[in-house]
Amino acid sequence: MKNLISCAFNFDTVCVELRFSDGSMIAIDTIAVENEVARNMYERSELDYLIYNAPLEYADLILNGDPETYLKTVTEYKPLD
Repeated sequence: MKNLISCAFNFDTVCVELRFSDGSMIAIDTIAVENEVARNMYERSELDYLIYNAPLEYADLILNGDPETYLKTVTEYKPLD
């Protein structure tokens, strides 16, 4: 892989797509990620926020980070009464 050209959420495929200068592409299936790491609606909401507002940061978290630890750190769980 060479330099990153673009990173965006594709509504048609429901994937965050990263395109590189050598023609390669990585597509992150956001539904599969949510099903794997999000345990409740609050964690799903946090992932959705990143997908729509910061797709590059989302891709970095999924590819290089620890999404489960991130979600435990930033998500405040408040059960409904």
